[in-house]
Amino acid sequence: MTPRHTALAVLTACVWGFNFVVIEWGMAGVPPLLFVAVRFVLVALPGVLFLVPRPQVPFWKVAVVGTFLSLGQFAFLYVSIDAGMPAGLASLVLQSQVVLTIVAAAAVLRERPTGPQTAGVVLGSVGLVVVGLGRDGHVPLAALLLCLGAACSWAVGNVVVRALKVPGGLGLTIWSALVVPVPMLLLALLVDGPSGVGDGLAAFGWKAVVSTLYTAALASLLGYGVWNSLLARYPSSLVVPWVLLVPPVGIVSAWVCLGERPGPAELAGGVLLVAGVLVAQRRSRTVRRAQVTQPA
Repeated sequence: MTPRHTALAVLTACVWGFNFVVIEWGMAGVPPLLFVAVRFVLVALPGVLFLVPRPQVPFWKVAVVGTFLSLGQFAFLYVSIDAGMPAGLASLVLQSQVVLTIVAAAAVLRERPTGPQTAGVVLGSVGLVVVGLGRDGHVPLAALLLCLGAACSWAVGNVVVRALKVPGGLGLTIWSALVVPVPMLLLALLVDGPSGVGDGLAAFGWKAVVSTLYTAALASLLGYGVWNSLLARYPSSLVVPWVLLVPPVGIVSAWVCLGERPGPAELAGGVLLVAGVLVAQRRSRTVRRAQVTQPA
């Protein structure tokens, strides 16, 4: 990866790491599925207002990307946090998608990771285990399983983006968001009932507004715009390990903003995660231009 693309990958990881704190902070009193629906209305809005071009592929491909990368991932994630998953731990558990993505890409796309990439993912995965073991264990099983479901959906979405090679990161992010609001609103009505949705809209105060603006503008439009562009240019095994930086950012942010103080094991695991990213990216310094599918 070029230095510019490497910097964009790091920026995306930082935005996504702080995203968990913002979600938990802003969701109080608002049903999680309704919160997701409102977020993705704002994500899709620029496409309507500013006529952002749709990726030049059949819309069903864009819809498949949105189903896994947006609808599935964030439905599971928001419900998980609402069910009691701490923001810092959510940022950790969600990154199990790194291993799932690289394994799936190797099996489906025949993208074989190099030795350094494999070592980096293993080292980062050890860091995930160390941080997980450092928690106090008072996390509802349902919340944990829901967060793992979000990780699985993200991993499938990563492979789909790479397989379909849809051009235009921002256009893909915006147009794939169109498949989210209506199903989410219907699910919210089914799960919470009309009165629950009405109460949630009434409780949508300034914190929820700020949280939604952050998650829509920065985490979705900026983050996934960059992410989809990188996946269209580079093999999944070269791009995906950068999200191992998300848990350290998420854990530190939750500590500072929400009082979720990490223990020694969490801090040690965070160091391993960062080391895993650095090891996995060794190949990016020597990657040949011929391996890049699109110009920078």
